[in-house]
Amino acid sequence: MAKVKVGVAGYGVIGQRLADGVALQGDMELVGVADVAPTLSVRALKQKGMPYKMFNVSPENKSMEEAGIPVSGSFEDLVQSVDIMLDSSPGGVGAKNKEIYKKYNKKAVFQGGEKNEVADVFFHGYANYEMGVGQQFLKLTSCNTTGLIRAVDMMDRAAGLEKVAITIIRRVADPGDYHRGLTNALQLEKAPSHQALDLMTIMPHIPCTGILVHTPVTHGHIITVLATPKKKIEKKDIWEMANEHPRIMPVRVADGFLGNASLFRYARDLGNPRGDMYEIALWEESIVKSGDDIMFAINIPQESVVIPENIDAIRAAMKMQTDRLEGVAMTNKYLNLL
Repeated sequence: MAKVKVGVAGYGVIGQRLADGVALQGDMELVGVADVAPTLSVRALKQKGMPYKMFNVSPENKSMEEAGIPVSGSFEDLVQSVDIMLDSSPGGVGAKNKEIYKKYNKKAVFQGGEKNEVADVFFHGYANYEMGVGQQFLKLTSCNTTGLIRAVDMMDRAAGLEKVAITIIRRVADPGDYHRGLTNALQLEKAPSHQALDLMTIMPHIPCTGILVHTPVTHGHIITVLATPKKKIEKKDIWEMANEHPRIMPVRVADGFLGNASLFRYARDLGNPRGDMYEIALWEESIVKSGDDIMFAINIPQESVVIPENIDAIRAAMKMQTDRLEGVAMTNKYLNLL
């Protein structure tokens, strides 16, 4: 069976990780990546020997060639050469790129920064995989929502959920970002947070609300989840579920996992590129009960957590696997999430 040909639009924080994730898939071929300028990520790609072909989104702009970046063609050349595009362009640009995908009758997967209307299905690999099967345009959830849904879906399939309430302690910017400025403050957003609303879009049978607080850190978000199950769930049940879930990493404060920075350091010590982790982490010591309600905390590695669900989206849209468990299992296999 021929490999599915994939292209990546935007070689930034998410795009470079999408390229790496696709390149690991034994049944996919990464045709190339596209960007508009010789950014630091593009320059690093050249320094690494150009393992991925680069396509210029703006051929009239010669800055890439002037920086010595080998260019393999235009953005439209890339689109014509693939079966499906992963679009990680800045928010709003993906909607414009969609016109090019439609022009050549190509499928595409958009990121959380685009408006929901850009796609046929608001997609999550574990929660609603089947809804994406065969669709032309899928849109992923944000990093926080992606990780949150993994945990909520895990509980919902085990016991059913009456409702969920969340608090997000949100990193203010990615490492290396300057656009947020220097800050020494916490900032509260109006409730409910979009992550709670997005969860209900993916899982409309579960009422959810939430509060979000921006914090002046860069390595990971932490979300507290308070769930009301339909069937009784004990603390040990959550811990056992986390141990069985390929995309949830059970951790203990007692073992040295004190918070977000501990997990980032651990990923670097493992030798993961850029300190990336595909898994969310769930702390054993955070699991508590209030009556029949259950509560726990998870860590969201914002730069890399959405990569597995993007790969799931390719599998669904291209009908590589039409069954949810088969699709996510193949993604997990190639990403070594066992």
